[in-house]
Amino acid sequence: MELNNMDLTVLEHIELPPTADLHCHLRQDAMMHLVTPYIEKGGCDTALVMPNLQPPITQVSQAVAYLEALSQIAPQVKFLMTLYLHPTITPNVIAEAAQSKIIYGVKLYPAGVTTNSQDGVLDIGQYYPVFEAMQAHDLVLNLHGETPDTEVLQAESAFVPTLHTLHAAFPRLRIVLEHVSTAKGVEAVRQCGPTVAATITAHHLFMTTENAEQDVYNFCKPIAKTLKDRIALLRAAVDGSGKFFFGSDSAPHPIASKEQSNAAAGCFTQGWTTVLVFDALKQAIENGWISNHKITQETLEGFLSTYGKQFYKIDELNGPPRRRIRLEKSDETIPKSIESLSGKLEVVPFRRGEQVMSLSWLDRL
Repeated sequence: MELNNMDLTVLEHIELPPTADLHCHLRQDAMMHLVTPYIEKGGCDTALVMPNLQPPITQVSQAVAYLEALSQIAPQVKFLMTLYLHPTITPNVIAEAAQSKIIYGVKLYPAGVTTNSQDGVLDIGQYYPVFEAMQAHDLVLNLHGETPDTEVLQAESAFVPTLHTLHAAFPRLRIVLEHVSTAKGVEAVRQCGPTVAATITAHHLFMTTENAEQDVYNFCKPIAKTLKDRIALLRAAVDGSGKFFFGSDSAPHPIASKEQSNAAAGCFTQGWTTVLVFDALKQAIENGWISNHKITQETLEGFLSTYGKQFYKIDELNGPPRRRIRLEKSDETIPKSIESLSGKLEVVPFRRGEQVMSLSWLDRL
């Protein structure tokens, strides 16, 4: 199929490089063992792993141990590790992290905004020496871009001035506004220089606030916003600018945690990330929100794989060809749940029961 003639509404099959999931949660213990194998099932060979465990990953030694545990479960995946911004993170820790060659970023969680963020940041200004060290050592600052104690639909928009302030203070610091969910957030990233980018999730490409309110398994942080915001995300995903790339923010929780009165925030998408993006873009074309000529092989590969790898300066871009994935039209459906071998742990995927394209791995070129 020609680069500039890709109609996803009639597409029967396509081959692509593996997806890079540049924001995911793999948890720990039994949950880690259950969900980590789904990285490859979702068509991904690279995963940036979030550090909000209990206790959080604040030391290089902890990140090394976590990497070893994940690699034993999924040895074909390249795991990119992160640290949790915390008072114990100092410029010396940043130097050690850079030297480790396994840590690619430091995650800033405003205190209390999402799962396991109780140890997060109360005063961003106190971390300016850390950001200066990150800029010097070329580590990425990963922002959960929501302002605490703000009305939930306005929390990301309220954080935008902080993004601009940080970018102005540290213009060489690579910054990612994670799981951007608003048109205002998209525009803020566009206004910044080339050192600022954003990840977009599959579930935010599908939902508005209405969807999140109808099904507890659609509830996530940041919460899905308006139709205008959803369309802005869809258009950013295929704009070819290189400033927007895929990060699933797949966040598994046990059924009991999702169905309690104070439901845990997070959508589990890990095993179907690539096909979900395709379905979301197909819906956008059918609804007239984006046009066919915006979607080419180059823009798809850029959003799903190459833009993020380039931003993170992953060496493999200059290495030998890697395996490829093939998506094709099928009658495959997302299961109603997945569970551990013991049957004691069960997780419900996003868009359970929905029909999707099938995904298979191909041999090396």
